[in-house]
Amino acid sequence: MTPLQNLFESLRGQNRKALMPFLTTGDPNIDTTEAVVAAARRAGADLCEIGVPYSDPIADGPVIQASYQRALDAGFKLQHVWDLGQHLTDNADVAAMPRVTMVSYSIIYRIGMAKYVEQAMQAGYCGAIVPDLLVEEADEFSKVCQEKGFDLIQLVTPTTTRDRQCRIAELSSGFLYYVSVTGITGERTALPADLVDNVGWLREQTELPICIGFGISGPETAAQLAPVSDGLIVGSAIVRRVAAAVAQANESGTDPVKAAADEAGEFCRSLRSAIDAA
Repeated sequence: MTPLQNLFESLRGQNRKALMPFLTTGDPNIDTTEAVVAAARRAGADLCEIGVPYSDPIADGPVIQASYQRALDAGFKLQHVWDLGQHLTDNADVAAMPRVTMVSYSIIYRIGMAKYVEQAMQAGYCGAIVPDLLVEEADEFSKVCQEKGFDLIQLVTPTTTRDRQCRIAELSSGFLYYVSVTGITGERTALPADLVDNVGWLREQTELPICIGFGISGPETAAQLAPVSDGLIVGSAIVRRVAAAVAQANESGTDPVKAAADEAGEFCRSLRSAIDAA
């Protein structure tokens, strides 16, 4: 079994839902990213999605786009993702927590499918979320991932046809990423009325865990979605808080790494409490 399969089996046995924060590698630097991941883990995060900055993000809203640009402006290279993975593996607070990359398929294709998987696994990652990999072109990469025991996580959106949803599920492993809203990433105060029914239908078609992302702004929306999901992915709300904490610390002359970690930890703790209560 892969680390993700083990995690979700364990969570089911405990009747718990996964909390998965998203963070951008190197925003504003690797030390901050590592400290925030560790703080999220201590606050109850079960796994973590590590964003690979890319100059042309597919579905990311302004908050995550800005974080990618900050990292790129600071000189981000793919090696930084591997360095971060190694740092997290060496960090006792985080070492046991599964970690996956959120990465454009163009990056994987450019360096080679097998090579990407090998480098990711060597750095301690157990899977990849690939938002721009078309299901018609996913067979080869899916096979590479299966051979290596590396999970390929793909996205299902509200506009994905049901036949296509089933095909995506067949070529995915670890979990399915269900996009809660039509559009880009970002915080929302209201979620679609048909979300519960759509996730319920998909659950009948696959044995994969279903994690919901896009639009989760805080404990209230987390509590709404926890009963119908196997896990919740929270990105923009965390990335925004980290950026604000860093900016404020820089202005006041305090430690920006600690400020970012404290802010992210407090927010993740509130999400964890809401998810567990729901």
